[in-house]
Amino acid sequence: MYSYKKHYALISLSILLSSATFAQKEPSASHLSLAEIWNKAEANSKAVRMQSLKLNESEEAIKDAKAERLPDIEAEGEYARVSNMPIYSNGLFHTPSQFEVVHTAYSFGGNAYLNLYNGNKTSLKIREEKEKRNISAEQLNLTTSEIKLKSAAYYLDLQRSKIFKDLLLKDISDQEKQLDEIRQLLKNGVILKSDVLRAELKLSRQKMSLLQIDNDINIANQKLTILIGEEDSFKILPDSLSSSGLDIKTYPEYLDEAVAHSYELKISEKEVELNKLELKKVKANVSFKVGLFANYAYSYPQIQFYPYSIAMYGLGLSGIKASFPISAFYHNKHKTKVAELAFKRQEVEYEATADKVRQEVNEAYLRYKEAITRIDVAKQNIKQATENLRIVNNTYFNQLSLLTDLLDADTQLLQTRFDLAASQIAAQLQYFQLQKAIGNL
Repeated sequence: MYSYKKHYALISLSILLSSATFAQKEPSASHLSLAEIWNKAEANSKAVRMQSLKLNESEEAIKDAKAERLPDIEAEGEYARVSNMPIYSNGLFHTPSQFEVVHTAYSFGGNAYLNLYNGNKTSLKIREEKEKRNISAEQLNLTTSEIKLKSAAYYLDLQRSKIFKDLLLKDISDQEKQLDEIRQLLKNGVILKSDVLRAELKLSRQKMSLLQIDNDINIANQKLTILIGEEDSFKILPDSLSSSGLDIKTYPEYLDEAVAHSYELKISEKEVELNKLELKKVKANVSFKVGLFANYAYSYPQIQFYPYSIAMYGLGLSGIKASFPISAFYHNKHKTKVAELAFKRQEVEYEATADKVRQEVNEAYLRYKEAITRIDVAKQNIKQATENLRIVNNTYFNQLSLLTDLLDADTQLLQTRFDLAASQIAAQLQYFQLQKAIGNL
């Protein structure tokens, strides 16, 4: 019996020493609210940053598409050495005579083309890039919402672990006082030594649970610091758990908000419009192209028109140019079919996304209501467990019940307090999940 008691005493001592050493080295914590955590996460999240850069790319793509309405202007020049011109008067297989030519030739000038009409392709491309920009904007909103939900989950996890630690520290303090009373009963010869050992064993387990909770706090803290762009050594002190209830609406109201604000629905809707524009672009392949052109160049020598002249000359052309791609009637047939099928597929995907959003809203709504109900049940359980502990405590110290009944009553009360904290944290998280599902996070 002596070695058994000594073994658990050593465990308790090592845990207390480890906790004390850790407390000495632990840096001071910084108090941050959830709103501050969200601001830091938005500013430092790499996922949000990537989506922001993608949105900037889309803005530049719109400017590039609009720039296609400007005329195409080119400047060009050419310099050449010209060989003698052999003339085969008697056929290719006989010695030719040589005709002297000017051996230096050059030209320089420029040309321009202004598109007037090309099947409305330029306007369609601008609209297409704008839709891509809108999709990127909604993707940024969705990514930000996901980061907020993720950081809220880590923050609430840290909050829950700290609440558990406070509850456990208080319970350990109560258990130590109770152990002193049990030891006094042993000295008076009222109880057996086994009761003391059982109480010591439970206290040792509670201290071991405290070490586990400290690890949970450190793990949640690191996840959160990485997300907000801080060093691992940065310690976060969360707000106290709010006791005020969260608003709850009816399911149809949440569903209406989801239809109006859901980021996923907006993205899918804009992708349908994007495919529709792509179909129009493919159909525009079978259309006239009309534009204005102009060019002017200086050349040497003048051998383009007769009579020739060994001198520099300038020549310019301007006018209107029109073309029609006849081959597009058969080249474009299957391209159009592909674009039509892609458009129909995207419409079906939009319907599937609407079903998914509706299911997510319904699940989040029901889980949120369930979490609120659990809070009420947990509060009632605490009252019952508190009264049960009071009764068992009185009966044990009056030698009318067993120590196991007292220890069980202690455990039940602690567990109901854990359940209440866990239910309140779960309700907060389910609320944020519901807000994310309807596009309000």
